[in-house]
Amino acid sequence: MATTQDYEPNVVLSNQDYNVVGTRPIRPDGSDKVTGRALYGADFAAAGLLQGKILRSPHAHARIKSIDTSKAEALDGVRAVVTSADFPQGGDRAVQWNRDNLMASTKVLYKGHAVAAVAATNVHIAEAAANLIEVDYEILPIVSEVRAAMEDDSVKLHEDLKTNELGEEGDTASNIAQHFQHIKGDVEAGFAEADVVIEREFTTKSVHQGYIEPHVATALWNNDGRLHIWCSTQGAFAARDATARLLDLTVSQIRVTPMEIGGGFGGKIDVYLEPTAALLSKKTGAPVKLVMSRADVFQGSGPTPGTYMKMKVGAKKDGSITAAHAWLAMEAGAYPGSPVGAGAMCVLAAYDLENALVDGYDVVVNKPKTAAYRAPGAPNAAFACESVMDEVAKALDMDPIDFRMKNASKEGTRQVHGPVFPRIGYEEVLEAMKETPHYNAPLEGENKGRGLAVGFWFNIGFDSACNIAVNADGTVSLQEGSTDIGGTRASIAMQAAEVLTIPYEDVRPTVVDTDSVGFTAVTGGSRTTFATGWAAHEAAQDVVSKMIARVAQIWEVEADSIELENGEFKSKADSELSMSFKDLAGQLGRTGGGITGTAAVSPTGAGGAFSGHIVDVEVDPETGKTEILRYTAVQDAGKAIHPSYVEGQMQGGAGQGIGWALNEEYYFNDGGTMDNVSLLDYRMPTSLDMPMIDTVIVEVANPGHPYGVRGVGEAAIVPPTPAISNAIENAIGIRLRDLPMNPGAVAKAIQDK
Repeated sequence: MATTQDYEPNVVLSNQDYNVVGTRPIRPDGSDKVTGRALYGADFAAAGLLQGKILRSPHAHARIKSIDTSKAEALDGVRAVVTSADFPQGGDRAVQWNRDNLMASTKVLYKGHAVAAVAATNVHIAEAAANLIEVDYEILPIVSEVRAAMEDDSVKLHEDLKTNELGEEGDTASNIAQHFQHIKGDVEAGFAEADVVIEREFTTKSVHQGYIEPHVATALWNNDGRLHIWCSTQGAFAARDATARLLDLTVSQIRVTPMEIGGGFGGKIDVYLEPTAALLSKKTGAPVKLVMSRADVFQGSGPTPGTYMKMKVGAKKDGSITAAHAWLAMEAGAYPGSPVGAGAMCVLAAYDLENALVDGYDVVVNKPKTAAYRAPGAPNAAFACESVMDEVAKALDMDPIDFRMKNASKEGTRQVHGPVFPRIGYEEVLEAMKETPHYNAPLEGENKGRGLAVGFWFNIGFDSACNIAVNADGTVSLQEGSTDIGGTRASIAMQAAEVLTIPYEDVRPTVVDTDSVGFTAVTGGSRTTFATGWAAHEAAQDVVSKMIARVAQIWEVEADSIELENGEFKSKADSELSMSFKDLAGQLGRTGGGITGTAAVSPTGAGGAFSGHIVDVEVDPETGKTEILRYTAVQDAGKAIHPSYVEGQMQGGAGQGIGWALNEEYYFNDGGTMDNVSLLDYRMPTSLDMPMIDTVIVEVANPGHPYGVRGVGEAAIVPPTPAISNAIENAIGIRLRDLPMNPGAVAKAIQDK
């Protein structure tokens, strides 16, 4: 493995300097987290707290004939038992499916599907009671792979599910929930013009987000009829609204307090425990805590989809792509809703194509319902697309970066699914990749190879709110509703400080509950620094406006004659008149009262982000083990509010992608049971597997944000799997098209060759 000194320092290719934005201050929550004082979901305690346990199905597909809870209810220390019969009934099909995923009603559809839950005085009694619940199952055949599920004669998970085929519902039961297309130009004519046409097939397995902290929720259905929830969630408002729908409550009846979160990566957006804990609390009149075991997390929450994909690309001798067709079938798990839609939006986004077609299929199988995982759907799609693009470049004897540059999307390019790109930084990413010391360094030695790939994530905006209050000592208190997963307390506080022209350390950010701030969407989709940061920017502008009005009152001048600069209010007309932000704050109480600023935003100009990765590998031909020798990640951040955290997102995405490429998978046996339900057997990379990851931040300002921000959390996980596949092919002359490319798979490919 390479050592630190082999690497160039991390680089930021900056576009504009600010006083606070772009610096690297210490995160405000860091001390509590490293000392253990921070409170996570499992740390929550309350008087009379009961512990819960969920009984889960041992079968991947079975009809529930009966559930007998009498023995569990009779056990000393048991306070309540709930089944699907305790949930409200009715609602649209989506709500019914969501309820069924929380607690199976007529059928279990995957191993680990919840069927009942118990609340008791301690967790040991709860576990014993859960094991006393008797469920009579009629075991049914399973279908656990997307291609098999798509066959007409396959086992059907839902008798009432019919394919939405290009907007029209079919007549017969099917496991294909939806088939859609995005079309641009004439694909067949484009392929006819090509000098080179390459078509390949690819598969990927289900992969877990790998967060350290398991799912946990505590609920108290209080005497006043309000439901209080404390949980590990990426979105307190999302958890509130989902729980309200599932329990047929109004959102005002529920207050959700987000605890600190031990990782999520998209997997802690959906609710799995909150409504069940609420019903147990309603029955007992006491707070009830539910905590998943690691096996429960793997079997009872949502992984990425397994996929089967076909990719076809045609190009002329000069490198111009004439046509591309991406065919993506993704496993939704037990209920419809795979991320195939997002994958279809991203798969060809990097390429300015006259003729393109994307087919997308959402397919149900007897596996846990899939959930978001960092750019959901895009890494799967990129594995197929970028592998074939590498083959096309090689067939044309073109440098892989030059090939991508020749066909690069740019401002004004219409994407295959319709939208036109605004200002984007993809060409700048490619230029930066080509200029890196890594790409220009020689790579010598047998069984060594270099590969690269690019990836895209469209990013989202959505609703965010922020409150700012000025304190008498000149500091400000900032309240926001975005769960802090990657340092967003800091990045949001920095944007407020920039507007207020005060030191970052004088902004005190707090993530608050759903009663204490306006509606804020989830921490996900690379939206938090963009959207909640924008809300902080606007709330700070509100504060500045009110502070200037107060200064005008004190000085008896017009407000428009005053400006704020570097923490000082100054008169534009009289250089003798000035007052510091801190001095004014100390006078607020006797000049009209305190000042607060609020803002609620729903920005639409999120601005997509492109990422490009370069990787060197060495393959051991005897064992098939692939070692990462060197890794460089390049990404357009628009404006890096806190460059250290941007680098962390880039490195984290690369690290997760390395695991996805080389080791990670849900390993199912023939009965549909996952056999590797511990972190010992589910092979995530450790520090011994990881290289130093060099980063280059490109800053092409997003015109849709006051500071030019583009979300950075998603794009970094998109390129790793094809980049590593391309590197392996260059190392041993064999292209692997199935993930993971673990030692066994690589060794077999070498032996077969």
